[in-house]
Amino acid sequence: MNKEQLNDLLEKLVALPSETEWVEFKLNKGSISNEQIGEYISALSNGATIANKPFGYLVWGINDSSHDIMGTNFSFIDAKQGNQNLELWLRTLLRPKINFEIFEFTYHNQPIVLLRIPSAKSEPTHFQKKAYIRIGSNKTDLMNYPDYIRIIYNSQEDWSAKIIEKASIKDLDQEALKVARLKFKERNTKNNFYNQIDTWDDITFLDKAKINIKGKITNTSILLLGKEESSHFLLPAISEITWKLETEESAYEHFSTPFLLNTTKVLNQIRNVKYKFFPKNELLSTTVNKYDTRSILEALHNCIAHQDYSLHSRIIVTEKIDKLIFSNAGSFFEGNPDDYTSGNKTPERYRNFWLANAMVNLGMIDRLGYGIHTMYVSQQKRFFPLPDYLLSEKNKVILQIYGHVINEDYTKILMERKDMPLELVILLDKIQKKQTLTQFAINTLKKEKLIEGRKPNYFIAASVAEIANDKASYIKNKAFDKEYYKNLIIVFIKQYKKASREDIDNLLMDKLSNVLNNSQKRNKIRNLLYDMSKKDKTIYNQSKSTIKPEWVLTSNKINQDKN
Repeated sequence: MNKEQLNDLLEKLVALPSETEWVEFKLNKGSISNEQIGEYISALSNGATIANKPFGYLVWGINDSSHDIMGTNFSFIDAKQGNQNLELWLRTLLRPKINFEIFEFTYHNQPIVLLRIPSAKSEPTHFQKKAYIRIGSNKTDLMNYPDYIRIIYNSQEDWSAKIIEKASIKDLDQEALKVARLKFKERNTKNNFYNQIDTWDDITFLDKAKINIKGKITNTSILLLGKEESSHFLLPAISEITWKLETEESAYEHFSTPFLLNTTKVLNQIRNVKYKFFPKNELLSTTVNKYDTRSILEALHNCIAHQDYSLHSRIIVTEKIDKLIFSNAGSFFEGNPDDYTSGNKTPERYRNFWLANAMVNLGMIDRLGYGIHTMYVSQQKRFFPLPDYLLSEKNKVILQIYGHVINEDYTKILMERKDMPLELVILLDKIQKKQTLTQFAINTLKKEKLIEGRKPNYFIAASVAEIANDKASYIKNKAFDKEYYKNLIIVFIKQYKKASREDIDNLLMDKLSNVLNNSQKRNKIRNLLYDMSKKDKTIYNQSKSTIKPEWVLTSNKINQDKN
């Protein structure tokens, strides 16, 4: 908001006859604690929903009785909670996370601080696990008002179902309409109206397929079937998919509406070459496509169905040399990705219900939540790492589909044990990606004799290495006894009289287990030196510098060797 818009907003707020459930005025910081600010944000967010307002407002610099604009000595941006920034502290304690905005400006030379707080959608806004509401001028516990709670839970606005009054059937792409009708027929071969579908006019068809609403064009209609030049109806939402190539070559292309047709165009941009695996003890290689076509479309259609279009962001498909990355705006709306891997969870709600329902009717997605499960099974059957959401952010879902091998032992297991339950494959996939597992999961893998090692450095077990005829890689991963490394250090010091930390790193780094990364190897060396100096008393740092230590043998160790 610019200065003029902020001034206009302030004038409208102070013109209200009194404070409301969605507006609160304060003069200076001293009248309200940090905890109370959080409570007010909760109360005003929930109150805005009750009042059917898009935002609530908390404003400093206003006399709450007279509504006179007097200015404030408070700066929200500079405020602290202990040693922490107040804004960050509040955001961590608000659930669900809401993107309240902070405006600090002057109105006729009077400093004003204004918080614009989004109304609660689908669930109450909580602060420190408690939801508040304003009743008159009093802030109180929302739990005492079940009718208000019910209103908030029923308040989710479905962007995809909004009617575009100025749009008409002429704004839809004729080829997209034709394909949509064919897809709808394929989905409804057993319904009693199947033989009538071809007799319906376009308006009737769009209503029956739940794309239009009572003959009116919706955001869903334009998104899936709209002409490219009709996408302006959706602004400020962005109806665009961007494909980016990031390999030894670089390229990109943008695809707008109609998404029903253009997702196939995105698919055709992707270089889906053949990938060869060479199983042990077999003369012929196993050849698979680098990517599964169904998985690509599943991922892309999920991005469309679950995108938070209020965040005004495009969908991005990034093609790298070894993977595809799909990114869409908005957090996971119902549960988390792990809930859907088994195929047993059915989502109870959607961010864009009307859009998701239309995409089901056109065969683009599955209503029962099988999409993620299908992608996992496809990767398992093709011996690749499983898809994951490890790069996802607060307001962005990022899916990675791998087109390469991360760990050859993992791949060999899948080739040797094609009947392995998906639950175990998921756990093994986490091991190869060095993710943290629960103790129960670790115990499960050990019971199946799939992994060995000590926390957190687990690796493929000997029994599995034998299956893959790859004992050498197992032995290479298995760590030597601690005394072996200590003896190497002592022999080095005996020969050269002293050793720097760099000397010891050069001595041991390539001898430590390949399961460890460089940072973990250096930590292990640090622990060895601590043991030898503090517990074994065999070496000590004669320079007494932690930056440039000089390790030498202790007199006790020298005497022991003489004896």
